[in-house]
Amino acid sequence: MAVVKPFRGLRPLPELAEKVASPPYDVLSSEEARELAKGNPYSFLYVIKPEIDLPEGIDLYDDRVYAKGKEHLDRLCREGVLRQDDKPCFYIYKQKMGDHLQIGLVACASVDDYERDVIKKHEHTREEKEIDRARHIYTLNANTGPVFLTYPAVEDIDKLIQRAMEREPVYDFESDGVRHTFYVVDDPFLTDALESAFRNVPVLYVADGHHRSAAATRVRKMKAEENPDHTGDEEYNYFLVVIFPHNQMKIMDYNRVVKDLNGLGVEEFFRRIEENFSVEEWGGQYKPDTPHTFGMYIGGKWYRLTAKRGTFDENDPVLSLDVSILQENLLAPVLDISDPRKDKRINFVGGIRGLGELERLVDSGEYKVAFAMYPTTISQLMAIADAGKVMPPKSTWFEPKLKSGLVIHTFD
Repeated sequence: MAVVKPFRGLRPLPELAEKVASPPYDVLSSEEARELAKGNPYSFLYVIKPEIDLPEGIDLYDDRVYAKGKEHLDRLCREGVLRQDDKPCFYIYKQKMGDHLQIGLVACASVDDYERDVIKKHEHTREEKEIDRARHIYTLNANTGPVFLTYPAVEDIDKLIQRAMEREPVYDFESDGVRHTFYVVDDPFLTDALESAFRNVPVLYVADGHHRSAAATRVRKMKAEENPDHTGDEEYNYFLVVIFPHNQMKIMDYNRVVKDLNGLGVEEFFRRIEENFSVEEWGGQYKPDTPHTFGMYIGGKWYRLTAKRGTFDENDPVLSLDVSILQENLLAPVLDISDPRKDKRINFVGGIRGLGELERLVDSGEYKVAFAMYPTTISQLMAIADAGKVMPPKSTWFEPKLKSGLVIHTFD
């Protein structure tokens, strides 16, 4: 069973919520964050990317970066921009992007559940990124960015969440083409009912935020060791999450661009890929509309690649992923990209940027070839997590992104 609990959220005044809310820390470079926060002292980017208020070029893991984040969080509290709710609450976070609507429960999840695999993972984490997030959480004594979780949809939970949205939202604004609507759930009947309903949910899945989840376990260990009266009930035993039903998830393509052809001429490159793929020149942009097909842009032209039968294991939940097929049958053997996590010749482009971004990158000369992917499905993600396996890197791109700063979970 999954443990979720309400908490006393630290959150912005309604009239300042739109100014405070920011993109997640990991979707912007320092330069982009600095530009976006310019002229807006309320921006939560000062808390989650505090290097933007320090000299350019500072080491992102410098102690001063974390201290500056705490300084700005304390400033926003001192100035009354952020205030803490008087009692534990759940929150509802509704996002609408075009025709897509997703409604999640904002809550605290249990570190114990994460360690016991009640909260299932599908990615490996990198130690340096875990340590970075842990230092940020520890220094600020708070979870400032939510982990994005999903679960097999439950009709009774849907009904409770709909009931919670019968009252007026506290925030409702549009940003970057997405409508963000936020509700406070402080009715004791509803909070108890939601908490009870999730006890019947056998597992939760990390959709996005593996490093934040893993960092929460590191922080709990540190805090527990420092606390001679540790009981397991302290706030540091829980971390901030937004939980969406699986049938509301929107996963977009996560595309690839490569800087060179590994010393191959164009004709030899095509000959090599035809060993595992059928290749068809396309009249315009090709966005894959079925699994196991890929768009390829090179030399100003689009091609459709179709994986040949027998070149991958259709029964393996990982090897049958399109990202695995491309990696094992083209990127590694043809372009010699054996570790896409570390190889600097490859980069990744979220599908939200469109195929035009792939064309731009290749036409600029910075990259030689681009590959457009068919999106991984939420059922594939859950099947891999259930099997105790992990996806290749950069397999999923979730949209819309969760804003940071709408609510913070403090350990005080």
